[in-house]
Amino acid sequence: MVTGAAADEAAAIARSRPRLAVGLHLVLVRGRPASPPGTIPSLVRGDGSFRESPVAAGLRYQFSRRARAELRIEIRAQLEAFRRTGLPLSHVDGHLHLHLHPVVLAILCDLAPEFSIPAVRLPAEELGPALAFDRSAPATKIAWAAIFRLLRRHGERRMCEARIVFADRVYGLFQTGRVSERYLLSLLPRIGAGRSELYAHPALPEPGEPRNGAGAEELAALVSPRVREAIEAQGIRLATYGRFGEAAGPAAAG
Repeated sequence: MVTGAAADEAAAIARSRPRLAVGLHLVLVRGRPASPPGTIPSLVRGDGSFRESPVAAGLRYQFSRRARAELRIEIRAQLEAFRRTGLPLSHVDGHLHLHLHPVVLAILCDLAPEFSIPAVRLPAEELGPALAFDRSAPATKIAWAAIFRLLRRHGERRMCEARIVFADRVYGLFQTGRVSERYLLSLLPRIGAGRSELYAHPALPEPGEPRNGAGAEELAALVSPRVREAIEAQGIRLATYGRFGEAAGPAAAG
């Protein structure tokens, strides 16, 4: 998140770990822009921050020509900010998945050659493994699965035309904030896609940080020896987006 308060520190840490694959988490709601607010008045509130509602933002992109023009300015500004870090761009995804909006995705595809965007996250998760682990709120999960499927269908076509890589499946979407060791041990034997991404929010506990406990639990799950043993037992090769083009068998990126 190139406009986040800790963006410079995060980039410095990433530069000290050259094997780490780092992507741009595009922020278009619930955050601050990379552009001067005066250049994108249709996208921001009076205090210069983005609006809170992704639904309202999406409708504005769809029906306002002015908002679409300003959106291109802001997406370019965030890509330029990432480029200034000097880090190779692994992929692009978006806060609250707003990068899947057809207008946003079209702009990313247009800018892909200029900014060397190699991959974009296209969420799509099988309902079977999610419901096998947790049968709560099935109607909500079915509805989100249908929404993601529709958006992905449009995105696949655009991204194939732009030669942008994407995963066959993204697991963990229905388990946001609750990717535990038990969940991963349940999921791994059920992964059927060749190129899969694991969606998680691991974090070290920090006083005052939101979702502190959840992030710590997800971090513990990702480094669990039992999970590593299960990965090896399933013949899954851990990879970054950059390795997806080479993957002939099951591979997973996180």
